[in-house]
Amino acid sequence: MAHFELIEKMAPNAVIKVVGVGGGGGNAVAHMVNSSVDGVEFITANTDSQAIKNCGAKLQLQLGTNVTKGLGAGANPEVGRQAALEDRERIMDALQGADMVFITAGMGGGTGTGAAPVVAQLAKEMGILTVAVVTKPFPFEGRRRMQVALKGIEELSQHVDSLITIPNEKLITVLGRNATMVQAFRAANDVLQGAVQGIADLIVRPGLINVDFADVRTVMSEMGLAMMGTGTARGDDRAQAAAEAAIQNPLLDDVNLAGANGILVNITAGPDFTMSEFDEIGRTIDGFASEDATVVVGTVLDPDMQDEVRVTVVATGLNRAVA
Repeated sequence: MAHFELIEKMAPNAVIKVVGVGGGGGNAVAHMVNSSVDGVEFITANTDSQAIKNCGAKLQLQLGTNVTKGLGAGANPEVGRQAALEDRERIMDALQGADMVFITAGMGGGTGTGAAPVVAQLAKEMGILTVAVVTKPFPFEGRRRMQVALKGIEELSQHVDSLITIPNEKLITVLGRNATMVQAFRAANDVLQGAVQGIADLIVRPGLINVDFADVRTVMSEMGLAMMGTGTARGDDRAQAAAEAAIQNPLLDDVNLAGANGILVNITAGPDFTMSEFDEIGRTIDGFASEDATVVVGTVLDPDMQDEVRVTVVATGLNRAVA
């Protein structure tokens, strides 16, 4: 039986900051700002002075003005890295006061790939719980970009508590071959948002069963590779169906939940959600988890969700090589 933690007291709100690094990270932040993700502070960091203006984040860090003259990193991660190092003091000032930092980036370009590991390293040095949520390129972006991305992901993994990698090629499987490039990138942003919101909501939004920040830290601190899946369902068997859909999410392909050291579960539902449904979701997840895993389950009440349940599962400590 996996170890379940149910916390019913409201923790003082932890300060959560989301840093979008580079073009892909900036786009993801813009998407989250437009979708009204609550309870987090947004920061964008980029070498490209034009791109940074379009993200809607309150705090905008233009990196490496001396290195790039505001013209971007030209797809060269070393330039991105140098730019971040040049502005390490400003990055640290921006991160000050955070209990948890999400770093989001599209890996394979110059700034995201090169600067994200620097931001992560600074956050970790400051004692902040640091989680990166990054995408691997789509196949149509070319082989070289994928090679650059994999090298960057390997570097980033050395400096974060948990690293959630979203393989964009699996999104194509979900969307179908006829999806447009715009749809593909929007879907990638949806997944990035889902990961951040699924975790942040547990900490900052009131629910029937609230999750203490200390529990999130337990499940995510020093855990290495992580994966995320979301499932939504309605109707009679919605609880079990949503839990199974989250676990069987195509983005969790090739991931064996039994190998996870920690599992964080966000159940978002309307006021009609019952304790027996909560129990059912717990049992469904438990059926896939190893006996030694710490499973933290929390609920978020969303009055707009009529007859619908959404389950987000974040599995951490998946001790396997970067795919």
